[in-house]
Amino acid sequence: MTQDTSTKHIELNNFLKIVGIANTGGQAKLIIRAGSVTVNGEVETRNKKKLRAGDVVGCIGRKYTVEEALLR
Repeated sequence: MTQDTSTKHIELNNFLKIVGIANTGGQAKLIIRAGSVTVNGEVETRNKKKLRAGDVVGCIGRKYTVEEALLR
């Protein structure tokens, strides 16, 4: 059985750790809750926000595009 690609996602806190913005889950949570992260141009304060392929995450003046390879 193949997984529907529309349900594949990565949580924002995990994404921040993978791209190197945060070293730990706790640090990621603090950065997100501080309002320092945007998803597709909107401030996001939910650390478990589900990201899909093509979403653009902004933090500390940089932008990162979520790639299919990171999704589960």
